[in-house]
Amino acid sequence: MAVVFERPKSLVDIPTHYCPGCTHGIIHRLVCEVIDEMGIEGDTIGVCPVGCSVMAYDYFGCDMIEAAHGRAPATATGVKRAMPEKMVFTYQGDGDLAAIGTAETVHAATRGENIVVIFVNNTIYGMTGGQMAPTTLPGQVTQTTPYGRDPQVQGYPVRMCEMLSTLDGVALAQRVAVNSVPHIREAKKAIRKAFENAKNGLGFSIVEILSSCPTNWGMTPIDALKRIDDEMIPYYPLGVYKDKTAEEGNK
Repeated sequence: MAVVFERPKSLVDIPTHYCPGCTHGIIHRLVCEVIDEMGIEGDTIGVCPVGCSVMAYDYFGCDMIEAAHGRAPATATGVKRAMPEKMVFTYQGDGDLAAIGTAETVHAATRGENIVVIFVNNTIYGMTGGQMAPTTLPGQVTQTTPYGRDPQVQGYPVRMCEMLSTLDGVALAQRVAVNSVPHIREAKKAIRKAFENAKNGLGFSIVEILSSCPTNWGMTPIDALKRIDDEMIPYYPLGVYKDKTAEEGNK
């Protein structure tokens, strides 16, 4: 019988620590499918920081480095500059990338570091128990906003793709989601494009992925996927915010 669907070879065949219904597993698979299709597992180095993905190094078959909280872009910068022939990517959550790691993210982007950033946005601090994140939506209840996020008190959420798209060093800034089959297919295309950009030396590429967190949202996995459509996408519209290859093609 012909095999039509199987585990990517660069995705390690072990159980994960993620909660039931968490979409980190889908995102891991997409990254690994791209690595397999490009034939670059032996030339790829990933950087994972602190957050729900803190143990992502157990799941990717390529070389992985553990970075301090928020410092993945800085670590990836050093790796890429020391070994420019390698494919280097970071895998970060919203608390890591858009809070403690904001400076590293912005400055790696404006320098045009030739790395790929996989940014998982689930609007909450997942690993530490459900506190408000920089991406928490207005009105969203968390452990530290029990009455809902009030923009007059806690400020407004950070829209990273929109902000980073203004920087000259950014080759790609795209927001996708993984809550449906069509969205998953589009997410893979975006990840592949980001890796191709790095391969071609075009600069900094970020793919923001809207993800679910059933445990800390207090929802079933199915309801959590629906929330992405109903609440997250209206505030964080999907789409390409910057694409250097498209811009150059239109000149």
